[in-house]
Amino acid sequence: MTCGTRAYAFGPWYFVRHGFRGGWGAWSGMGPLGGRRRFFESGEVRLAILSLLTEGPIHGYEIVKQLEQRSGGLYRASAGTVYPTLQLLEDEGLVTAQESDGKRLFSLTDPGRAEAAKAAEGPKPWEQVTKGVDPSAFALRNAGWAVISAARQVVAVGTEEQKTRAVELLDETRRRLYGMLAETPTQD
Repeated sequence: MTCGTRAYAFGPWYFVRHGFRGGWGAWSGMGPLGGRRRFFESGEVRLAILSLLTEGPIHGYEIVKQLEQRSGGLYRASAGTVYPTLQLLEDEGLVTAQESDGKRLFSLTDPGRAEAAKAAEGPKPWEQVTKGVDPSAFALRNAGWAVISAARQVVAVGTEEQKTRAVELLDETRRRLYGMLAETPTQD
């Protein structure tokens, strides 16, 4: 996307990090997600990790993948979030780490299980944030980001003819989406 002579490349997480002033609901982490700008508030990543560890020993990369999966793809924890939190939990004596096949497996200690049990009295952190959000909004958002990614690739490596065809395809898709919204809904 260009504006004047300056090019803007909005990746999927731009709107999650910065919000979208136009209001894209589930696309930006606002609207149906309770108007929150961050997926997890302070301390909730900690609770989410403790919750995952109640299911058994797990390594850091698997925690990253589980948080993404359980949030319906809305949240992708970074190593810069997960590993410092695990280190903090280890420093607090709530988790221990053991080497296994070249990876550090984290598990709860007795005080960690007690802390996780307190946190388990309410809904899981990812359930609180995704509660009430239409699953089709997640699917539509993911499809939109996949299209943006593909369009960025066409811009980066496509020929002039491919770029022209891509613009035509996206324009047609936009028109068809608006046309779909203009249709009279049928009663099932």
